[in-house]
Amino acid sequence: MKILVTGAAGFIGFHTAVKLLERGDTVVGLDNFNDYYDVSLKEARGAVLDKYDDFRMVRLDLADRDGMDALFAAEKFDKVVHLAAQAGVRYSLENPHSYIDSNIVGTLHVLEGCRHNDVEHLVYASSSSVYGANTTMPFSIHQNVDHPLALYGATKKANELMAHTYSNLYGLPTTGLRFFTVYGPYGRPDMALFMFTKNILDGKPIDVFNYGNHRRDFTYVEDIVEGVVRTMDHTAEPNSDWDPATPDPGTSRVPYRLYNIGNQKPVELMDYIGAIEKCLGREAEKNLLPMQPGDVPDTWADTSDLAADVGYQPNTPIDVGVRKFVDWYLDYYDIDLKQSA
Repeated sequence: MKILVTGAAGFIGFHTAVKLLERGDTVVGLDNFNDYYDVSLKEARGAVLDKYDDFRMVRLDLADRDGMDALFAAEKFDKVVHLAAQAGVRYSLENPHSYIDSNIVGTLHVLEGCRHNDVEHLVYASSSSVYGANTTMPFSIHQNVDHPLALYGATKKANELMAHTYSNLYGLPTTGLRFFTVYGPYGRPDMALFMFTKNILDGKPIDVFNYGNHRRDFTYVEDIVEGVVRTMDHTAEPNSDWDPATPDPGTSRVPYRLYNIGNQKPVELMDYIGAIEKCLGREAEKNLLPMQPGDVPDTWADTSDLAADVGYQPNTPIDVGVRKFVDWYLDYYDIDLKQSA
């Protein structure tokens, strides 16, 4: 198949593109290589992908309507995996307009491209942030999610609503994946694992919000990608049992599905930090701080629907996943732990 992966120079997009290429698909990657974080890391991911004969990177902004229209018309993709977005809860407090441009306008252009060019299935990234003020654990796709706590989560909820309208009006099969705290090699520098590792190695304190009283459903990136690819291969279908009198938020009478994609095992933040400390052989100086605006205390994914439909089963323990990230980090930045001690 020919597959478009948006955000291919990003963290999850990169790993997804590699997975698809390794199994023999042709992949067109799209990314604008913006400077939200270190562009050299995006270039490094792109350089790995460029080694594959069946890969081509298109440097294009999702918000470029004419460019997106031309790309879809020229390539005639079989399926689309839409992972590009302006990420980050805290950044949305300072730069709200970038979230509208990328996550709302950009997603509209993807939906329009799929609609007009007979794309068989659109899989797109949503987020655990849509659960917002919900406190019932584990989070379920069958819960109402009308109370986001930050603009990032609101844009992801909007993406789900936009996808449903296209499934309804044009019969476009769409599947939204609510990611839960993804980590692993080539991860984003603005995420906790990356920042904690860097600061510990630099001898700087790490900021620990909510005084360390967080639990997160940390999910290793290879487990995430396995779920993404399996979902892409499992085209969304209408739920014949859907009842408009008691509407199920996670399914529909049209070809539309939502899934949580997480590890199903929330981990205490202090235990996560402990795993990093063990890998690095040194203790972190912790700067304990109150909860950040827009943040939530805990996340925990109910992935039973994804397991039932595509056989999703994450199997990477935290200590193994953290070790793989730390090994990558030390190699990528050419750090010798003995010399840096």
